[in-house]
Amino acid sequence: MPKLPGVNHLRAVKALEKAGFHIDRQGKHIFMSSGSLKVVVPRNNPVDAYTMAAIVRDAGMSIEQFKALL
Repeated sequence: MPKLPGVNHLRAVKALEKAGFHIDRQGKHIFMSSGSLKVVVPRNNPVDAYTMAAIVRDAGMSIEQFKALL
């Protein structure tokens, strides 16, 4: 199990914005990018731990770095 608990999607978006990502578009999912990195955050509350860990990995961060931004 990843060391990351389920996170509210709005908290995840705010943390990614602190890391330099910006929102490209929104719908059932929130599409964000930073340079060539792209991540998709589903609008689930909470986003489960496995999905959140994959989003953090796609963002090029470690789980500890992401937790510090929350």
